[in-house]
Amino acid sequence: MIRVLVLQGPNLNLLGTREPEIYGRQTLEELHAGIAARAAVLGLDVVFFQSNHEGALIDRLQERDFDGAVVNAGGLTHTSVSLRDALLAIERPFVEVHLSDPSAREAFRKVNFLSDVAAGSIVGKGPAGYLAALELLVEKLRAGEPAKAKKPDASATGQAPGHGS
Repeated sequence: MIRVLVLQGPNLNLLGTREPEIYGRQTLEELHAGIAARAAVLGLDVVFFQSNHEGALIDRLQERDFDGAVVNAGGLTHTSVSLRDALLAIERPFVEVHLSDPSAREAFRKVNFLSDVAAGSIVGKGPAGYLAALELLVEKLRAGEPAKAKKPDASATGQAPGHGS
């Protein structure tokens, strides 16, 4: 059975009460219940993890007890090279998801450290985006696509091979 980790970053524990005009009124528990229901239909084992701490998210990824992940890194999307490095290091595909469309918001949210190494990105679709991300991930896993996030070509990042962190 395919096992999927749903990794939720900082402040997602406040869903339902935090800026409902942007993130909606559904709580994290309700969101997870919907994902679990869809996972059952797809024949998946799904586990959930949320933390407001970058290191805890990285530690959870490094357990590597899953085949792929659906990741909403929250604000860490725009700031965390360490989370990006962890997602590359674990060699598991992941689909990035965001309830809102970060690129349509404040200028600093246009920076995204994860999208170019993700198997896909679903943004701006609210809670339905998680279901779309789950289905995309499972499609890729069942098709036997490479079981790791893809590191971008050095020429695409402006870095010479072997340079960077």
